[in-house]
Amino acid sequence: MAYKLSDIARAIDAELLGDGELEISSVASPEHASVHDIALAMDPKYAADLPKGKALCAMLWPGADWQGMGLQAALVAPRPRYALSALSAAVDRGQGYASGIHETAIIDPTAQIGANATIGPLSVIGANVIIGNDAIIGPQCTIGTGSVIGHKVYLREGVRIGADVIIGDNFIAQPGATVGADGFSFVTKEVSAVEVARDSLGTVDIESKGQEWARIHSLAGVIIGDDVELGAQCCVDRGTVKPTKIGNGVKTDNLSQIGHNVVIGNNCLICAQVGIAGSSVIGNNVVLGGQTGVSDNTF
Repeated sequence: MAYKLSDIARAIDAELLGDGELEISSVASPEHASVHDIALAMDPKYAADLPKGKALCAMLWPGADWQGMGLQAALVAPRPRYALSALSAAVDRGQGYASGIHETAIIDPTAQIGANATIGPLSVIGANVIIGNDAIIGPQCTIGTGSVIGHKVYLREGVRIGADVIIGDNFIAQPGATVGADGFSFVTKEVSAVEVARDSLGTVDIESKGQEWARIHSLAGVIIGDDVELGAQCCVDRGTVKPTKIGNGVKTDNLSQIGHNVVIGNNCLICAQVGIAGSSVIGNNVVLGGQTGVSDNTF
């Protein structure tokens, strides 16, 4: 689908310089841009690549000499990368899921599905599930009994939502993400060598003997706020006796693990392969870099 450059400028609140009648269908790096792309030359170091492509317009930094670059038009924003957020949303074609409910989807008769829902092939919606309006649920997703999902959720292929999970509006889950799996919680009949090592930090001699591990069941659910995004293969475990909680605006990267009973505040950024041990509490606006580990499991 093509858009007039003037319409794009208004949509992303950017300054338009030059020909607003140019029709644009996507964005691209300067060296790969076609005549129908906006070239992303948001920093002077990228401008040198513009002649390698065929772009007629580009997103540039304030003060850039767009005419000297041989362009017919330019978009300029005080913070170009922030403008890219709106621009990429405007031209995103999505995954091409067919609208409506696929004939192979299995939906329990007690489930309540909001207006304009898309539910893909082989997805399963359990008993007493509530899904808000404008949901997009991709192929082979499952939503467990009694879960409540807000408006405008977007579940990519193979997302798993367990029973008794509550999720707010504008939730995004990338392929293979899981919310509401049982927590990793096991105990031995007698005090184990693991417990002694953790409590003593290696300051005492430890006698290790084999014991069987007894499973502690996960009886609580998960509560997730609005505007949360989970990366591919991210796992959020359900709570033991109180729910695991994730605040508004939290974004997690691929392969991150959020253990049982964890509480995460608002607007946190959790990068790839982060592991957060059960019962950890994380405040607002926290950033955890890749492969960060947070301890400790106390319950």
